[in-house]
Amino acid sequence: MSFTPNHTPFELDPARLSELALDFASNPIYLDNEEWQNTDNPYRRQLRPQIIKYLNFSTPLPKEDLLDYSALAANRLLATVYETDMMFLPKGPMTAEHWADFKSFYSSTNRARGEMIRPYLERHVFGFLDDIEVSGEWTKESLVAYLGRLRDQPSVPMASEKAIRESSDPKRAARNWLIQFAPDFLSEASPMIRNAMGYYGPVQSEWFKIIIDEYGYGVHESKHSTLFERTMTSAGLSPDLHRYWQYYLTSSLMMSNYFHYLGRNHEHFFRYLGALYYTETTLVDFCERGADLLTEVFGGEVDVEYFTEHVHIDTHHGRMALEKLILPIVEQCGEAVIPEIVRGFEEYRAIAQLADDDFATQVAWMDAGPQNKKLHDPVWKKVESGEVTAPVAYIVEPRGELSNTHQHDGDELCHIASGTMKFVSGYDSHQILEAGEGTVIWRNRLHGAIIESEECVYEIHSVGDYRACLS
Repeated sequence: MSFTPNHTPFELDPARLSELALDFASNPIYLDNEEWQNTDNPYRRQLRPQIIKYLNFSTPLPKEDLLDYSALAANRLLATVYETDMMFLPKGPMTAEHWADFKSFYSSTNRARGEMIRPYLERHVFGFLDDIEVSGEWTKESLVAYLGRLRDQPSVPMASEKAIRESSDPKRAARNWLIQFAPDFLSEASPMIRNAMGYYGPVQSEWFKIIIDEYGYGVHESKHSTLFERTMTSAGLSPDLHRYWQYYLTSSLMMSNYFHYLGRNHEHFFRYLGALYYTETTLVDFCERGADLLTEVFGGEVDVEYFTEHVHIDTHHGRMALEKLILPIVEQCGEAVIPEIVRGFEEYRAIAQLADDDFATQVAWMDAGPQNKKLHDPVWKKVESGEVTAPVAYIVEPRGELSNTHQHDGDELCHIASGTMKFVSGYDSHQILEAGEGTVIWRNRLHGAIIESEECVYEIHSVGDYRACLS
C-alpha cells in the first residue's frame, strides 16, 4: 500500500500569532519593571505585554514604518527569543530570584513559544529588505570589484558621531551611544558561532579563527566583550547584561538581531558572509573614529582599548572574510551564491544607515527636552480652544508609577492636569513636568515617565504632527 505524504507549511493566522506573542511576553520575567534599570539579572527584559495584544505582527513593515512601536516591540521580542539558546549567568551569587528567573527563561515552554512566533517577527522586522535589488550577472571578479569599493572609501564621520560632538551634553550623548552597542558587544560573536557548527569544509575552520580572535584566544581579559565592559565602566556605566534594556533604540536592537536572524536561519548562510564582510571592513575606520571621539568627549578618561583593538584586528578580519571565507565559498559552491552574498552586504548597509540616523535623531530629541516643554503651551492652547482636535487618553497614576519606555507612531502632546511627572527621554535625560505644564513628544522617539507626586492626572493627545499645530 503506497503512502502519499500530506506535508503542509506551518502557518499562524494573525489572531493566533497575536495570541502566542502575548503568551510569550506575559512570562512574569518580561513584565514591566519598577526600576529604570535591570541589576545583574540577564533574564529580565521588559516586553510590555499590555500593548502587544493590540499589535499586528503578521505582515512586513514598510520601510517608512521601521521605527514605529510595532517594530520596537517585535525587536524586543526577537532579541529575547534569540537569547534563549545562549547561556547567561549573573555576575554575583545565584539568589532565589535568579534561580526562578533562570528556570523560567530557559524552560521548554518559554523556548517553544518563542520559536513559534520567531519566523513571523523576523518577516515583520526584516521583510522590507526584500526590496533590495541584487540581480544581474555576477562573477567572482565582479564580486571582488564590488566589495573592494567599500574598502577604498574615505573615512567620513557618521551622523551619530556628529550628533554627539554637537550635542548640548556630549557626555550624555556618548553614554547613550555606548548603551546602544551593549546588546551586541557584551555577547560579541555569539551569532557568528551559529555558523561554526556543522560540516562544510576548510571555510568552517577559517571562520572559527575569526571567532577565536573575538574570544581573545581563550584569555578572558583579552575577550572583546571584556574590553567593552571596561569601556562602559570607565564611562560611568555598568556592564551588566541588559541593565539598560529600557534605553535600547529600535534600530539598535535591529542591528544586533540581524546577525542572529542570519545565523539562526541557515538558508541565509551566504548573506551572513556578505554582512560579515561589510561590518568587519567598516569597523576599522569606525573604531578609529570612535576611539578619538570618546577620548575627545571624556578628556582621555575612558578606556578605548575595545576600539583600538578593532582597528588592528578587523583590518585582518576584513581580509580574512574575503580571502578565506567568501572567495573559497564561491569556488566551492559556484557563482550562483554571489547574489546572496551581495544581498547580505547591502542589507546590513541599509540597517546600519537606519541605526545611524535613528541615534542622531534620538540625541536631538534629548537635547530638545527644554524646548519641547516650552512648545507645550502653544500646542495646548490650540487643543484647549478646540482649534485642534485629537484623540485623547486620560490617565491617573500614583506615586512611583513607572511607564516603561516606549514610543508613539505620531506626535503626541502630554499635558499635566495635576501632580508631578518626571518625563524621561533617554539615559540621564529628563524634564520635570508640573500641573499646567507638559511636553511635545516626537514620533518614534523612545521615552518613559515616573510619577513623583502622590497622584498625577495627565492627558495624552495624539496630535499627529505637532508642527502643524503651530502654524
